[in-house]
Amino acid sequence: MVIVWCFWGDYSFTTTRYLLVIICIFVLIRLALLRTCYSSIGASSGALSLGLSQTLSLRMRVLSPVPVPLARDACEGATESAKPPLHALIELSPAAAAMETTASGPQVSLPPQQRERVRFAVCFVGVFVCYFYYGILQESITRGSYGEGENQEKFKYATTLVFIQCVINALFARLLIHFFEKSKADCTRNWLYAACSLTYLGAMVSSNSALQYVNYPTQVIGKSCKPIPVMVLGVTILRKRYPLAKYLCVLLIVTGIVLFMYKPKKGAENADDHNFGLGELLLLLSLTLDGLTGVSQDHMRAHYQTGSNQMMLNINVWSSLFLGISVLLTGEAWEFLRFADRYPTIYYNILLFGLTSALGQSFIFMTVVYFGPLTCSIITTTRKFFTILGSVIIFRNPISPMQWIGTVLVFSGLGMDAKFGKGPKKTSH
Repeated sequence: MVIVWCFWGDYSFTTTRYLLVIICIFVLIRLALLRTCYSSIGASSGALSLGLSQTLSLRMRVLSPVPVPLARDACEGATESAKPPLHALIELSPAAAAMETTASGPQVSLPPQQRERVRFAVCFVGVFVCYFYYGILQESITRGSYGEGENQEKFKYATTLVFIQCVINALFARLLIHFFEKSKADCTRNWLYAACSLTYLGAMVSSNSALQYVNYPTQVIGKSCKPIPVMVLGVTILRKRYPLAKYLCVLLIVTGIVLFMYKPKKGAENADDHNFGLGELLLLLSLTLDGLTGVSQDHMRAHYQTGSNQMMLNINVWSSLFLGISVLLTGEAWEFLRFADRYPTIYYNILLFGLTSALGQSFIFMTVVYFGPLTCSIITTTRKFFTILGSVIIFRNPISPMQWIGTVLVFSGLGMDAKFGKGPKKTSH
């Protein structure tokens, strides 16, 4: 219906409607891939059970006690790599093992390599397109001017913007769980979700608020420094040891950040010089909270095997609760509604902003599941580079030669980190 609305009547094909069509297409692709994945798993399991019951001799082995590990696996939200309950009750003969391998093979008509290429292409295009438009919409909302002449206004409701984003993210994750993960149990402590959501939403609010003082390329470059807080908190809190390549990559990133952030004073030529410092401080706060969020998520995955969609759902639900209370107590919600009454077109941009955020997160989780964090890091790093180029071209944000050198250094460091800095980490006790 949304696609039909985009073409209905004598209206011109505006940018907003074009984005709606793109988002609808990617939602359908995302859901189709999930449906194919779970249907393939169910078909292979059914073929395996039928083949075992008809052609194979089974040797039963009773495990003692059987219900305990099964209940523990169910409570901890067993991952995709965990064996189905049939394997916990039955020990297969060599012929049965061979049957299992062949039964799970022909799941779809495409050859495995071609299927992987198609899936990788969809993940790459999904992450790239969603977050490319996410960045454009974010800057358009937070840095755009509303009104005409002397009555121009700026968007100053960062908390409300993040609240709407979290609500849309939670609804999208809930739909994924409802249709594709009904049987998976989640026993992660609620207080862990609440603590993680505080750092998560704090990072988002700080990042969005920083756009009132710095342009989007500066924000993206600053947010690209995530390896720094992750490394510092990993060493201090989790007692981790990183390979030498990791430290070299971080040094390269820091050098690029210094070059990019450095702005030589030119007297009163630049009217925005009085704002220098506050935006960078907000970015630093956002990075610190991002590091704490990563530590919390690692703890949940290690102790509770929390699924990606469950984590996305619960963190966004808690964030929506905290932010909802905040915008009501501060009165920002009513100010935002009055602002939106004056400029109703902002509803479309915010809706698209939330949809691109939710869909982009979904594609990132899909990339991690199928191809691992290394490939995901390479994709997101490439996406950030083209996001900066898009912002510079569309919004004409000025970037000096020194800042371009810093940009190259930052993304070179991120690329090296994705390629060489993912060695096994040792934990110091």
